Amino acid sequence: MKILGRILGATFVIASLAGPAWAQGGPARYGEPDKPKTPAEIAAEKDAERAYRRSLGNIPEQQKTDPWGTVRSDSAPPKAAAKAPPAKPKAKSAEGAAK
Repeated sequence: MKILGRILGATFVIASLAGPAWAQGGPARYGEPDKPKTPAEIAAEKDAERAYRRSLGNIPEQQKTDPWGTVRSDSAPPKAAAKAPPAKPKAKSAEGAAK
């Protein structure tokens, strides 16, 4: 009797876990041609595209801001452009010294 209960319990667990996976409708079918769109769907897409383009025009231009502008003074030049490191002279090779 214990074995029958374990078998039925295992069957119930497997069935309860497999149910949601089976309900998803199986594997995806790639390569099938798309269904043709109805004229109403095409018109709705065009209207949505126009509304999207209009909404982009409603976004105001953003101003360039410098969050460190109040800390940094305008008269000081940037450190990178202020002073370039001096160029090192080329070392003479052994052949050049022998000549």
